Amino acid sequence: MSDEDKPKYQTQKNEIATNVLGVCSLDMQFIYVLPGWEGCAADGRVLRDVVSRRNGLKVPHGYYFLVDAGYTNGEGFLALYRRQRYHLNNWREGHQPITPQEFFNIKHSAARNVIERCFGLLKI
Repeated sequence: MSDEDKPKYQTQKNEIATNVLGVCSLDMQFIYVLPGWEGCAADGRVLRDVVSRRNGLKVPHGYYFLVDAGYTNGEGFLALYRRQRYHLNNWREGHQPITPQEFFNIKHSAARNVIERCFGLLKI
């Protein structure tokens, strides 16, 4: 069965899933949640929908939301540098950033870890 023939809520691993876009503040409070997109939807497609909605996600002027590697940089959204180390475990083992991009990625990952913790709490 090709990807085009799969049910929309079926993932590449043939599991049934739904996408949930969540935005949280640094104090671990969800400030925007959009559930319900099919599991096979690309992250960028979901984000484009969210920002285009009349009551969708609005990024205050001069601010950025941190996004993971599934997204690209865009107005109000800041992603990691690709092909650079970014997992926090790399840094816990004593490695030091070599390039400005690696330094950015370590700070980005540490800050973005807040959303990972928020979703982790929901899974308990």
